[in-house]
Formats: sequence, structure tokens, C-alpha cells
Amino acid sequence: MQDPRNPRPPSGLAWRWAVIGLAVVGTAAAFGYAGGWLTPDRLGPKKIVDLLQANGGGAHPGYRRNHAKGICVGGRFEASGQLAPFSSAKLFGQGVSTPVVGRLAIPGGNPQAPDSSAPIRSFALRFDLPDGEQWRTGMNAMPVFPVSTPQAFYELNVATAPDPATGKPNPDKAKAFFGSHPETGAFLGWVKGAKPPASYVDETYLSLNAFYLRDANGQRHAVRWQVVPETPSTGDGGPAAGDTDYLAADLKKRLAAGPVKWHLQFVFANDGDPVDDAAKAWPADRKTVDAGTVTIDSWQDQADGPCRDVNYDPAILPKGMEISGDPIIVARSAAYAESYLRRTSEEGHLPGTKAVKEEQR
Repeated sequence: MQDPRNPRPPSGLAWRWAVIGLAVVGTAAAFGYAGGWLTPDRLGPKKIVDLLQANGGGAHPGYRRNHAKGICVGGRFEASGQLAPFSSAKLFGQGVSTPVVGRLAIPGGNPQAPDSSAPIRSFALRFDLPDGEQWRTGMNAMPVFPVSTPQAFYELNVATAPDPATGKPNPDKAKAFFGSHPETGAFLGWVKGAKPPASYVDETYLSLNAFYLRDANGQRHAVRWQVVPETPSTGDGGPAAGDTDYLAADLKKRLAAGPVKWHLQFVFANDGDPVDDAAKAWPADRKTVDAGTVTIDSWQDQADGPCRDVNYDPAILPKGMEISGDPIIVARSAAYAESYLRRTSEEGHLPGTKAVKEEQR
């Protein structure tokens, strides 16, 4: 239906994957100082998106500057009611069904990149509440973000930019960066052993950034969320040799057999857990609440699908949800808008361009 300190940098293929993966969260290099985006001595969305675009081999008109290769999906979120005591957001009420417009993708700016080019997959969702409110989220199948601050991520992208002489990142520059940023240890430790999954549907996707829920009494609860698949993992193998587009093919095959489902889980912080630092994982024993089930039952090619012109801005939240002090959230939001404006102004060659673009809000 179409519808660790001084961490050692990873070596070999894993190191190459690390470089690719470090441009992963949404428009992942979308960093800067909150409140200072337009001042000349600070980072801004244009500067960040320019760097992403250059590191990705230049602009591919009409496509996202990161996560350019993807597929639109649709379905619904059915709330269990278990999260309702912690958030006044209407979509979490027991039995409430909310339509979703989603997008599954791989990192990078090349829409023709092979699916095996990175071990990370992403899942973005827009929840459309009946009263016009929306919740938008971009999640990634990795445990932590590589660095803690916007400036560090910008510097990392500079350090891992392709050398004009070789077309590849300069390993000495990358090594120097990782050596001076011990917070990258958790991400590097993971990516060394990461392999490209053979399917989108058996991955767990995480928000990485923390947010707040606000309950009916006004109390805040710091959380991160994740969507956990009902589908058993098929392992890391599967695609035929030379197959560069196996993820979309696998998704279409599975949806032809029936819907695929994930459980939307909220993980609650304890006192002292880092709320404003996505490079630090929370302990595995933290309280987790199953908010309900995300069911995907349709797909559509992104060229003219409903996800194409959606800006999955993580700062768009319904009443009952709020951003935390993590500076990456605000920076992502600003750079998402920059990337959105670029690609939607370039879409004349794509099908369906008569569709009205969504309001930037």
C-alpha cells in the first residue's frame, strides 16, 4: 500500500560511520547560542546549514540538508491513558486516537546515498490533535547525542569536513577534536560496534533531548521518550549484495502484510539526572511509562508524499509539554526553519509542488 576521557576515535569503517553519524539529529548540526543567532560573533542557522550542505557534497535542490533520503508514512497514535496523570496534553487521554504523519530516513544530505552508508536510522512524527494543536518530534536510533553544546557540534563538523585534496575527513583533525571533547566517549563507544540495520521497523528511536511534561496541577516532569518496536529484530543482515535501497523495499513489503507498531514510552528523570545534556544517558532503571501505541499502516514516496513539506521542528509542542534548557533544541528549531525555506523554494522540479506549504510556527 502506497501509502569515557580522551576517548580514542573509532577506526576503520566504524570511524567513517561516526563521521557520518555525527550529522544525525534532525538537521543535526543545527546549533548555536539560544538568543544569539543573529549576532555576528555567534552561530546562526544559515552558517550551520551552509556547513551541513557543504559537508554533504553541496545542495540537492528540493531535499532536506540532512536526512535527505527517506519515505513518508502514515497512521495513528492510540493513547493508553497511562501518561495522562503527568501531562495535560489531550492526545494522552485514555482511548484518544490521534493521526500521525511520519518520515523514516537515514542521515546525510544525499538523497541517493546507499542505505548502508550509516548505521543510524531516524523517525520523525507529527501528531495532529483535533483542536489544531500539534506535536512534532524527530527521533534517532542511537543512545546519546555526540556532544553537549551547539558550539562543540559546529567545531566537530568543521573537524570532520572532507579535505579538498582527498575528499575524506582529515583523521588528525578528527582525532584532535575527539581528544579535546571527552563527552563524545559515550557516542563513540556505541558507534564502534554499530551496524546498519536491515529494516526501519525493528529499531528503537529516541528523542535524545529531554523535555518537560506539565500535569493538570502545574507540576513539571523531566522526560525523554522513545518508540520501541513490537516487531522482533531481524538482525543486521538481509539485503542482497549491491542493494542500496533495501530499507524502503522492506518497509513496503511489511506494510503489505499489515500495520507495524511501536510503543511510545516516556522515561522520567530522577533528581540529579542531566536534563540539559543529550550526550549523557540516564540510568536504565529510570521510571518508564507506556503512553500508547504508534501504528503505521501506509507509505508514500517522499517526492509527493505528505511528509515532504513538514518541518519536524522539535519545539512545536502541545499544551502539557515544554522544551527543557537544552540549547540544542532551540538551535535545531532555528536551523530546521532555514533548511525548510531553502528546500521548499527549490521544489519546482518535484511532483506535487502546487500543494500549499505549511505555516512556519
